[in-house]
Amino acid sequence: MSAKSIFIIVVSVLVTIILMKNTDEVQFWIFGEANIPKLAILGVMFALGFIVGALAVRPRKKVQIVKHYDEEDETAVQNPPKPTLSDEDRDYIN
Repeated sequence: MSAKSIFIIVVSVLVTIILMKNTDEVQFWIFGEANIPKLAILGVMFALGFIVGALAVRPRKKVQIVKHYDEEDETAVQNPPKPTLSDEDRDYIN
């Protein structure tokens, strides 16, 4: 088992224990007073924290740099890029 798997299991067990020990109702104000179980409040807060954390850690889109080619510039045509493959590599590919 990897450390990541063990961490996920431990966090899941701790969250389950905390949620199951807090099932009594509390008076909560959401634009008016309501009796809501602590289980629901803690569950919603845990879910919101998970979603915010997942959004914060997701990979960013890489910005692609588009190089502008000037058609009037003839140096690109006069000096084509040198091939980096050796003759042996070309024979292997073909």
